[in-house]
Amino acid sequence: MPEIILMCDPKVAAIPVRECGERLVDARGSGLLIDESRQDAAGHFAHVRKNVLERLLYAQAALPDGLRLLLVEGYRPPRLQEEYFAEYAEQLRAENPSWTAEQVHSAASRYVSPPEVAPHPAGAAVDITLADSSGAELDLGTRTNSTPEESEGACYMSAANISSLHRARRQVLATAMSSAGFVNYPTEWWHWSHRDRYWALITGAQAAAYGPVTR
Repeated sequence: MPEIILMCDPKVAAIPVRECGERLVDARGSGLLIDESRQDAAGHFAHVRKNVLERLLYAQAALPDGLRLLLVEGYRPPRLQEEYFAEYAEQLRAENPSWTAEQVHSAASRYVSPPEVAPHPAGAAVDITLADSSGAELDLGTRTNSTPEESEGACYMSAANISSLHRARRQVLATAMSSAGFVNYPTEWWHWSHRDRYWALITGAQAAAYGPVTR
């Protein structure tokens, strides 16, 4: 498995944010399939930055015939990101009492980005998968949002413990999303982002254009 830069790496936090002010838009009605399992009362989950939505539609157009993108979650308010990270860190701490605070923080960042650098609160990231022409979700080896513990690492994009079919489907998703300018967080095959700090680090951009949005 190639070397993975985790979200907690100081190199990610070192990337400056030059907020461009682009608005969040609702992806519902855009032509994308929306999985409402992550729906919140305010509908935040279906929002992304305007250019992110445009690029998602570009990625969908690049898919082979008979396939569509299925958006699971986009924007996540900062307070919710903080809750998710704290809950998962506490779970890891309870399961691994000998771990140091640094070990817990690092392990937690495999699955939930530290709030200070997280791309979902910036409207820059999407959790996304594939569906067939009827809208039925395809199996890509694990459920979306599967933890490293429950999936035995199969949630990693380059996991060895998945079938050739699942690997091929992940490659189809990766090809389409990469062609639209997204980068993947390698511990989560479903997580892709654009113009956030992690994207800037991976692509060599001087700064991120999207910072946290409070709604």
